[in-house]
Amino acid sequence: MNKLIDTLRHALQQQPQGHLCVAYSGGPDSTALLHALSQMPEAQARELRALHIDHGLHDLSDAWAIHCKQLAQEWGVWCLVLRVEVDHARGYGLEAAARDARYRAFAASLRKGERLLLAHHRDDQAETVLLKLLRGAGPEGLGGMRVTRRLGEGLLWRPLLDTPRELLRQYVEEHELPCIDDPSNQDARLARNFLRHEILPRLTQHWPQAVDSIVHSASLNRSATEALERQWRSAQAQLLDTATGSLDAGGWLALSPALRHPLLDDWLHARGLSAPTTAQREQIERQCSARDGQLPCIRWAGAEVHVWKGRLWALPPQPSIDPHWNSTWQGEPLALPDGGSLRLDPPGQLAEPLAIRLRQGGEQLRPAGDAHTRELRDLFQQSAMPPWRRAACPLLYAGEELIGVGDRWLTARGVALFGEMRPLWQPAY
Repeated sequence: MNKLIDTLRHALQQQPQGHLCVAYSGGPDSTALLHALSQMPEAQARELRALHIDHGLHDLSDAWAIHCKQLAQEWGVWCLVLRVEVDHARGYGLEAAARDARYRAFAASLRKGERLLLAHHRDDQAETVLLKLLRGAGPEGLGGMRVTRRLGEGLLWRPLLDTPRELLRQYVEEHELPCIDDPSNQDARLARNFLRHEILPRLTQHWPQAVDSIVHSASLNRSATEALERQWRSAQAQLLDTATGSLDAGGWLALSPALRHPLLDDWLHARGLSAPTTAQREQIERQCSARDGQLPCIRWAGAEVHVWKGRLWALPPQPSIDPHWNSTWQGEPLALPDGGSLRLDPPGQLAEPLAIRLRQGGEQLRPAGDAHTRELRDLFQQSAMPPWRRAACPLLYAGEELIGVGDRWLTARGVALFGEMRPLWQPAY
């Protein structure tokens, strides 16, 4: 029997039933994982599929995507290729920006209850713990990568964390599997590569048991964090508003750091967002006491945390929106510049097209049934519409008359124009 397949068979037996999806980069580790699973009837029975993320960062990225699709097909596995935009224009490192884009795509692609299998192994775990140590992490970070954690609608699963890299490489050689050689994996300017190629080999020369010791230390830290998790999970249930996904800022800040930090990270990860650095976490804590009227926003690679109305709100980075964007609309589904949409409910067609514009400032309208004309700014504030939604809120015009705002307010003329139908606005976030 093959050791890798034995390891995976045992891991599958420990996990409840659910669909399986392999994060397939085409490198040796993920190639070994996907091929081994493809040979296992019990994995194929769980609708095994693969997901390849094309970062578009290399001239050969298109060829790599084709390579992955073709190999997966040969092994009887359907492979979805997703192209992502890696945005590091704000000064974020390329490594962090690519990881963020990748995990956002993973989170968005998982089906409910599906498990995303990553090929991270024992050597990866040691590298991760060293990186976390050098970044000043606490017990959660020094516990290394978790075997499982929530991700989007599914679960991220690392079934090979106790498996040495050598076992996967032996599997690739034995089965003569073609693999992608990404030159960025040799770039010692990237932190993980520097540790892998320069630091760990030197450590193991002096301390042959270095990887074992680092991983053992991580397991002790993980045990400590799991004991704390029962406490912060209970606190999270009290602080989280499931309707909006926001957290009570004051209640979160009142927790001890040992509970506060992992609770925040879990809240972010559940939304497909990355955790902050120590400095960014301290910024969030300082801003929790912001006065009314202040709208603090703490940003890092792939995430934004807003403090508004005494609560924390987590979002992916918001796109820059042209305030002069406009369109005509007669009821068909309309894509908005923030990634949201506008449509009719029930579906239909308006008798005459409307102009759709964005807020410029100073707009007024008199909602149907209201005795007074209102400033749009006041309506937004009174309705508790989050500030980050206001810039992309579609304003509905008949000629030059404002007759509606998203699906929140219609004037009497707007009500007459829509008849039995109503506009339905779906913000991106």
